[in-house]
Parts: sequence; C-alpha cells; structure tokens
Amino acid sequence: MTLKEALNSGKFVITVEICPPKGTEVEPILSDAEVLLGKVDAINVTDNQRAMMRLSGLAFCRLLLEKGFDPIFQLTCRDRNSLALQSDILGAYVLGIRNILALSGDYPSKGDHKSARPVFDLDSVQLVETIKKLEKGENLAGEKINGHPKFTVGAVVNPGAVPIEPQIIKLKKKVEAGAEFIQTQVIYDVEIFKKFLHQLNMPKLKILAGIFPLKSFKMAQFMNEKVPGVSVPESILKRMEFAQNPEEEGVKIAKEIIEEVKPLCAGIHIMALNDVNLVLKLI
Repeated sequence: MTLKEALNSGKFVITVEICPPKGTEVEPILSDAEVLLGKVDAINVTDNQRAMMRLSGLAFCRLLLEKGFDPIFQLTCRDRNSLALQSDILGAYVLGIRNILALSGDYPSKGDHKSARPVFDLDSVQLVETIKKLEKGENLAGEKINGHPKFTVGAVVNPGAVPIEPQIIKLKKKVEAGAEFIQTQVIYDVEIFKKFLHQLNMPKLKILAGIFPLKSFKMAQFMNEKVPGVSVPESILKRMEFAQNPEEEGVKIAKEIIEEVKPLCAGIHIMALNDVNLVLKLI
C-alpha cells in the first residue's frame, strides 16, 4: 500500500524520519531501516536536516525505494533556486519517487556550514505551487514540459508556535496550493495540539502528529527551552528527571501521547534520530 492509499483508506498512518549518512556509507542505515518494512507506511528522508551536510536525500530515497519502501522526499528551499528545485522534482519522479514534503529549511547559520549562503528563491507555499504547476505540464517560466509528474504532496506546521495565527494562515495557503497531508513539529503537550486543531478547523485535513521519544531529562530540557514552538509539560519533565530508566520512560510517555492524539488526527510521524529499535518499541 502506498502512502496515498494509506491516507485515503482511513487507517492510522505511521511515517518515520530517517537521516542519510554524513558520507557514502549507506549500508548501516539501510540495513537498520529494513526491519521497518511492512510496519510503517512511508519513510521521510531528510534534506540536510538542521542545515547539516549529508548524503543527497534524493539518492537515499531511491535506495529505500529499491528496498520496497514508499519514501517521502523532503525538499527544502534553502539550498536550491527555482531552477534546481524544478529539476529535482522532475528527477524524483523519474526515479520512481511519488511523495514530496515541501519545506523552507533551517538557516545555514544553525548548521555545520555557517558560511553557506541560503537561497530561499521560493518559500514552502510557492514550492507546493511549483510541484502542482509541473503536474499540469508547465514549468515556472510558463513553458510546456514533455511529460509531467504526479506526487502526493505534504507540508509541515508547528502547532505550538506562539503566536499560532501565522502558522494557521500559512498552513491554509499550503493546503489551497495543493498540500494533501501535513506533518507537525514534535508534540508533548496534547492540550496545545487540541487547541491548534480547534483554531484550524479543518477536520478533513490529513494531519500526522510529530512524535519524538525522549531519552533523557537533559533532552527534555533542551526540547522545552531551545526548540521553537515545542513545550514539554512540567509533569513530563519531572517524570524524565526522576525516572530510573529515562529512555524507557520516554517511550512510555510517547505511547501515552500517541493514544491521546489517535482520535484527533490521521496518524503519526515518528522522529527518532535513526534509532529504529526505538521506533519498533512504539509501533
């Protein structure tokens, strides 16, 4: 079953994020990922996540496709102008990739190549529009193209952002442009997520709630204090601080969050820093 079929079937969808290696040694990550085959609906492949240089996400998507997965190609506006974005969109389709997650991308100043120049020729809304224009057989210059792609297009949102109104406005623009599913920033406070959904008021939108299992109290503090839009409730902070086995407690907390969000959304998106054993514990 493809991601599109899973989203349309009404089942609770599970996607997982995987980062390509910082180099050419792909086998360890591919080998780990194989245990997820048949257990998840799709695997996101990051695109120089947090502005850190890694192997091409496009190439890694193809390798996952060959293993039998339905990959989601994360495509950021940070590193490419409109020409390169269109080329990679068409290239993804020719390589058999059928899902794209449109992102703006983190600024290079946050990554390992701080002198790299950001592009941002397009923003994430315009990237969704670009994909849809190519699907209609026309490029951004208004020229017809020979053959055209067809993708399941996704976008992202941060339900805990303050203020939340700009996030909702931009999300609705992405949906109007053609985004078919939404993956969220990490959620620890389900009440904030509920409030976001109420304000959004788009009950039919396929939203996958972001799940990031905590491994330590220090990680919980970092997520709460350093990651914009992420709020870790005091009750969870205390549980992580006094847990005898913090990693197991983090898994237990993540399971509880999943049970709470399950009636509210179309599925979950698990981010576990390539720790497939942690993913297996959740699913």
